[in-house]
Amino acid sequence: MRYLALFLAAASLPAAVEKIYLTERGDHGERYERIAAKAYFVIDPKAEANKIIRDIEFAPVDENGLVRFTADLVVLKPRDPATGNGTILFEVSNRGGKGLTGMFGEPFLMEQGYTLVWVGWQWDVPVSPDLLRVYPPIAKGIEALIRSEFIPHAKTTTMSLGDRTMQAYPASGAVTLTIRDTRDGKRQQLRDGWLLNDAKTSIQMPTGFQPYQIYEATYTTKDPVVAGTGLAAIRDVISFLRYENKGTVLLGDHFRHMKRAIAFGTSQSGRFLRQYLYDGFNTDEKGRKVFDGVWANVAGAGRGSFNIRGAQPSRDGHPTFNFFYPSDLFPYTDLPQTDPETNLSGGLLANVKDVPKIFYTNGSYEYWGRNAALIHITPDGKQDAELAPNTRIYYVAGSQHGPGRLPPPKAGTVNFANMNDYRPLYRAFLSAMFAWVKDNTAPPESRYPRIDRKELVPFESIRDAGSPKQPMRAWRADYKTEPPTLGKLFPLFVPAIGPDGNELGGIRLPELSAPLALYRGWNYRADPNAPKNYINDMVGSTFPLPKEKVEKLYSSKADYVAKVRAHAQEMIQSRLLLERDLESVVARAGQAWDWLLSSK
Repeated sequence: MRYLALFLAAASLPAAVEKIYLTERGDHGERYERIAAKAYFVIDPKAEANKIIRDIEFAPVDENGLVRFTADLVVLKPRDPATGNGTILFEVSNRGGKGLTGMFGEPFLMEQGYTLVWVGWQWDVPVSPDLLRVYPPIAKGIEALIRSEFIPHAKTTTMSLGDRTMQAYPASGAVTLTIRDTRDGKRQQLRDGWLLNDAKTSIQMPTGFQPYQIYEATYTTKDPVVAGTGLAAIRDVISFLRYENKGTVLLGDHFRHMKRAIAFGTSQSGRFLRQYLYDGFNTDEKGRKVFDGVWANVAGAGRGSFNIRGAQPSRDGHPTFNFFYPSDLFPYTDLPQTDPETNLSGGLLANVKDVPKIFYTNGSYEYWGRNAALIHITPDGKQDAELAPNTRIYYVAGSQHGPGRLPPPKAGTVNFANMNDYRPLYRAFLSAMFAWVKDNTAPPESRYPRIDRKELVPFESIRDAGSPKQPMRAWRADYKTEPPTLGKLFPLFVPAIGPDGNELGGIRLPELSAPLALYRGWNYRADPNAPKNYINDMVGSTFPLPKEKVEKLYSSKADYVAKVRAHAQEMIQSRLLLERDLESVVARAGQAWDWLLSSK
């Protein structure tokens, strides 16, 4: 491993990145090189661009009144900048990881010439050399109220106060522990039979925590982190690479070629980007635009616990866990709306000075499990909402939270997982976003289920056998206390089912346009200890059609494959599929035929 140091004098740098310390640099394939580094930040807590960081006024300052912190940084870049496309493709790291190349395919991204960038922004990821993190300042002298939820799927004696494998805030005072058996059930306090560990970051229960019971601990912690510096870290690194990196070791003469930046985030990271926009981080300290394009993928209507006191960034919200955390918060739509129940008004882009081009992509799971319809309907659920001019919403019909696999597994689920693989579509989306930010070539028009076309309906009206009866819901909630005080529910709308048994609206990939199965965004956990019809979060279902039905639809495998090819060619004409992906999409459909017919 090679160690290099690049130190940039703070006095000569008007931006918030003071220095970059390079820890590793080496070849990555024939045309690319990989750089690992740590970024050092110095920000003025009194600057307008930084006042949006919650509790920044309580962070320790140096002799110049500036706040300091660091973050991990990884860059994959073309060795010869002339072969690049002049675009930073930044991925918001999901819980410290890197999934960008898996989503789009590393060869594709490198053929296109993107400069790929990752910055650590989350403070509580597990300590690991493979995970990116921010090392934030603390809010000195402040107390934060923390709520920790734990739902074991097997008997255990330990409950972490952090989310899943994430680090926890230590308790600084008394801890209240409750138990209930359902999301809406009455909490009962557990006064004895448990104790805190020495670090005060987990609870030990010698007799064991019971599977599928909901345990909640509430407590205070002292000196919480200033978690919003994670958003500032992303803002300032991208700004540095675009505007301040003149001839430095990090990117060399790439500065002359770096023209634009696109942000991409999936799930937690997509919610992060919605929060990033809502809080107003897309303008740097010098008033310059940071991202030209922002793509929030499978985020539903969520934002998250990213820039609040006592933030737990991993806490999200699903049908069966992480209930009532500040993820699904009004406002949901880009343009301003007024909630008739609370009279609150707002829009996601209300605080954005430099509005980027925006993609929101969601699948079936996000409508059932992440309240996705709220980003394009009115708060009363009576009509479709107007979209912002620079926003596109794309719904991938019949898909789960992540790309499907073939053959689809039954990994702890009642049904086969959803096998719908939307990655070829996403490569076309990325090409469309690039053309939009580079040449202002408009992308395909939004495609999503609408109320006025009867493609979007209240979930209660769905007469789909086996569909969830208790999907994810969004409440009007008051977070002055923990647990929060819940008000009325927001409406939950989901895609309607068409005559062929698959969902209406949005984009149907060729395997849905020429179906061999029914595709759903929900599935159930195959565990005899689980309650009946216990949702398996984020996993969808594949229901193969009966053989006699398939024989009525298609005269042969060749006939089926020909129909798939025709649909794929239509998608190419609509700029929803790249010519390069045509044969692989058709070949996969043939493999699906073989598997589905052999599985009967």
